[in-house]
Amino acid sequence: MVSKLLHTRYRVTDLEKTISFYKDVLGLEEVKRHKSPRGSELVFLKAPESEELIEICSYPASGPVVVGPDLTHLAFEVKDLESFAKHAASKGYPLSDGPTKSSSGVFAFIDAPEGYEVELIEYQS
Repeated sequence: MVSKLLHTRYRVTDLEKTISFYKDVLGLEEVKRHKSPRGSELVFLKAPESEELIEICSYPASGPVVVGPDLTHLAFEVKDLESFAKHAASKGYPLSDGPTKSSSGVFAFIDAPEGYEVELIEYQS
């Protein structure tokens, strides 16, 4: 049996552009960076109130990165979706879908570099 989720990995072609998105647009913190024994460049990030990590990996030896539609996405809670959307758009990342009201709040999506989808959720009481 597993005991906890440690990280989720996304492989990318442009490591620095992707890291810039996660840090400058989403506000994630870079917690470590290193090269693996097989030669992968790895950068680990986390959201301020989370323990789980996101691993961004550049490993050209694996061939081209192909991001399938509707395969996976990351979801993050935001305190104010409208403010976040303005911030993201000012950095060149407008909402790609939404905002959409739900029974628990409002949600929207933006596209990260290389086509990975990111969901943003503002819970309302």
